[in-house]
Amino acid sequence: MPEPEGRTAAAPVPAPGEPLPLGVELTPTGHPAVDAGLARLAALDGVPTDAHVAVYEDVHQRLADTLAALDRD
Repeated sequence: MPEPEGRTAAAPVPAPGEPLPLGVELTPTGHPAVDAGLARLAALDGVPTDAHVAVYEDVHQRLADTLAALDRD
């Protein structure tokens, strides 16, 4: 049954002990390297926080490399 206008379906409730998804929407920037980093961050939604550090470090390095490349151009 469709939801009434102006309402959205409720998100599924995770099992006890599982992380809640944040549901943060990421807006593409139009820059492929930056958008790839954003996509990596989007993949973390609902993933336990102990798995976040490696992804954050990877995205940070990607963004730093992208900025350094802009300086070289």
